[in-house]
Amino acid sequence: MLSVKNLYKKYKQAEHASVDDLSFEFEKGRIVGLLGPNGAGKTTTISIICGLIGQFEGEVKVLGCDIKKEAALIKSKISVVPQQIALYPSLSCQENLLYYGNLLEIDGRILKEVITRYLEEFGLKDHALKQIKHYSGGMKRRANIIASLLNNPQLLILDEPTAGVDVHSRSMILNYLKKYNEAGNSVIYTSHLLEEAESICHEVLIIDNGKKVVQGEPSKLIGQYQTQNLQEVFIKLTGHQVRD
Repeated sequence: MLSVKNLYKKYKQAEHASVDDLSFEFEKGRIVGLLGPNGAGKTTTISIICGLIGQFEGEVKVLGCDIKKEAALIKSKISVVPQQIALYPSLSCQENLLYYGNLLEIDGRILKEVITRYLEEFGLKDHALKQIKHYSGGMKRRANIIASLLNNPQLLILDEPTAGVDVHSRSMILNYLKKYNEAGNSVIYTSHLLEEAESICHEVLIIDNGKKVVQGEPSKLIGQYQTQNLQEVFIKLTGHQVRD
């Protein structure tokens, strides 16, 4: 799914590198968690993987393609669910999805069928014509995810997909991700909800200060560090200090 070797990125005027000699690999067909405290380098790493940052040192291959040489091909195979809601608030959910589908050049008939299916699957069918600004937090999150699924991506990257949502929306989102993965697709998932990551991820990578701290299956890491859960592993390895 993903191969990162000796990744290094330092922004201009920054005192320290955001990502510093980071190397790791994830196999296809898995749900994997990219975890770390605030400022650990998660967003920079994801931005590079998605082709949003072109200036960096090291090698990044996504689905077997080199991001420096085949960014356009990679972008056609992946999709991203950003932490911020990437929808136009004055448009209805259906209008937003039609707009994004047209940007992706999806055939009109197929696009309408796909939108109808996802609206029903995510419980938004009866709210399709309602403006996004009138949606609840959970409804916005679900619509945000639908927009990322229109091109049937092989790899879905999600940044805090359940932040600030109600219990029912969280359950629906997590259950869908499991179903999406069972169909053979891959998922990269970031979250500060360690209990959630422990329950859904086959494997996690914890980074801090731009460096790899540990990688492995949650259950094995819990046993290795003799803790009760993944959150205790996280605290044990990254410390108790509050991050800005």
